[in-house]
Amino acid sequence: MKQRIEALRKSLSAASLDAALITSKENIRYYSGFTSSDGTFLVTHKNTYLVTDFRYTIQANAQTKGLCEVVEAGFAEQLDRIRGFLAQDGCKRAGFEEGAMTVGVFRDYEAMPVEWVAFGGSITLPRLYKSAEEIESLQAAQSIADKSFHDWLGRIGAGMSELEATAELNYVCAKNGSEAPSFDPIIAAGPNGAMPHAVPGTRKLQKGDLVTADFGCMINGYHSDMTRTFAIGSIDEQSKEIYEIVKTAQQMALDKLKSGIAGRALDAIARDYITQKGYGKQFGHGLGHGFGLEIHEPPRASFTSEDTLLSGMTITVEPGIYVEGKCGVRIEDCCVVTDDGYHSFASVTKELITI
Repeated sequence: MKQRIEALRKSLSAASLDAALITSKENIRYYSGFTSSDGTFLVTHKNTYLVTDFRYTIQANAQTKGLCEVVEAGFAEQLDRIRGFLAQDGCKRAGFEEGAMTVGVFRDYEAMPVEWVAFGGSITLPRLYKSAEEIESLQAAQSIADKSFHDWLGRIGAGMSELEATAELNYVCAKNGSEAPSFDPIIAAGPNGAMPHAVPGTRKLQKGDLVTADFGCMINGYHSDMTRTFAIGSIDEQSKEIYEIVKTAQQMALDKLKSGIAGRALDAIARDYITQKGYGKQFGHGLGHGFGLEIHEPPRASFTSEDTLLSGMTITVEPGIYVEGKCGVRIEDCCVVTDDGYHSFASVTKELITI
């Protein structure tokens, strides 16, 4: 954590800033170790302060381990304490996370005698490159998801609703050690699979369905993300064809994934193949996104991406085909980019599973 704060201070100096006000729970955790969302982290060139209230001071002291001054203050007092620290440390220009603050809250800060500079991108930038410790947490989260997926398939079947199947999935993930779901799982059966972000409902799983399952687990605050599509009993030939097209498209993209490839170029590999097979209009989302302390974070691999994927960055590879009224197929692995390729955290087969 100390190295992260020192790197942030160098970034502040380069931008002629005296302080960084960190308000997003992910960046507070990244820089301080504090895991509650109820706190404000202030880094100046002289000191570091974590301002929180009575409910969290014991936790804050334990988690930050002397890294910063933990300041207990009621909600009504917190702005005054931050104002005082900025004045005490001679801060005239301060960076803030423009994407992590409401207009109403920012107006309170604007009233301080400080020039506020949008600096969220620079505060978040170091999180693009995952450390060995972060990669270990990501792998642990995905390993739980892998085991849970296999356990879950043995607990579900035709006649169970999407909502019931989702409850079973959340249960096995928690039982296997996940801190929490990475996000609300997407369990979409039959024609509901044509909605990439379908919300599980009362429709019952039926024989002949393809079922899309998109879910993740968490360890130490780090998110995994995986999608597998499986069959319940026999499926028709078009559904089999669609599945194989998506599987091939994903592997083609994975084969080209390595440090230096543009996100747009990686997307095009899968997209062009799916288009050649006649389903280009049925693949309407980007190929992938970064993940870590957030389930969606930079970089991006899409037809509009300006990012270049470099070693240490994470990226999902998740092409899909969605045919309205029939089915959806998506296959997703979460990966970390390396100099000569990638490491996929997932180990679950991508051959079509039938239950």
